[in-house]
Amino acid sequence: MSAKIIDGKTIAKELRAELKTEVEELKETHGVTPGLAVVLVGDDPASHVYVRNKHRACERAGIATKDVRLEDDASHEEVIKVVRELNEDPDVHGILVQLPLPDQIDEDEILNTIDPKKDVDGFHPFNMGLLLSGQPSFVACTPKGVMHMIETMGIDLTGKEAVIVGRSNIVGKPQALLLLYEHCTVTICHSRTKDLAEHCRNADVLVAAVGRAHMITGDMIKPGATVIDVGINRLDDGSLAGDVEFDSAVEVAGAITPVPGGVGPMTIAMLLRNTVDAAQAAAGL
Repeated sequence: MSAKIIDGKTIAKELRAELKTEVEELKETHGVTPGLAVVLVGDDPASHVYVRNKHRACERAGIATKDVRLEDDASHEEVIKVVRELNEDPDVHGILVQLPLPDQIDEDEILNTIDPKKDVDGFHPFNMGLLLSGQPSFVACTPKGVMHMIETMGIDLTGKEAVIVGRSNIVGKPQALLLLYEHCTVTICHSRTKDLAEHCRNADVLVAAVGRAHMITGDMIKPGATVIDVGINRLDDGSLAGDVEFDSAVEVAGAITPVPGGVGPMTIAMLLRNTVDAAQAAAGL
């Protein structure tokens, strides 16, 4: 068999079109232009690429962007000051601090300083606590995008066995909660899990988010399973690869995301979704 390819590019494009319509309505009816501020510290090449892609996506959707760029040797206090100023800026509805940050900056404290109402990355402990308790909140963009893809594909999650490989605050933990709320039985695996392959073979839905190229092979996948590959790894030849060995997995899975072109576009689309939601909330809608 050969799996259905879950085309994140197409799904994200459709969502961006919907968002563009919502943004136009916000502008015309309520005089509100959704605004996203991006704080970038240092010259990490990958971070610059990510930020450029986010700006391009915002521009296409009609979302205003504001760039704050600081030198690599910027102090912790400087970054805190920038975030506090953005918290008070009424034209900024979402704040994104591009990670990773230089060593001299306390990443947790920076993220905790963002106003939870502008936390469009969904990383603030307040929003993570709301998610844990099942209340409406901003949800981290990647796991939120995964759920949107699964819904778009018409995959019924009720009663399914879901296995997540990876336990980060950015993907693994929020992903587990979102799947749990859709009535999955959820297992989280990690670096100390014994017999990882056996856990993976039990999964009706397998989410790989560990950051190790080709860690999940086709013989670790249950026939017909939905496989979501969150990993983006740069190989020695410069090409991109996921955490799943695609060529072997595609012959076993029922549906699978490619890398690139799977989860990545959805992450940016959900950042836009959260920013528009923040602008609507600020307008009392």
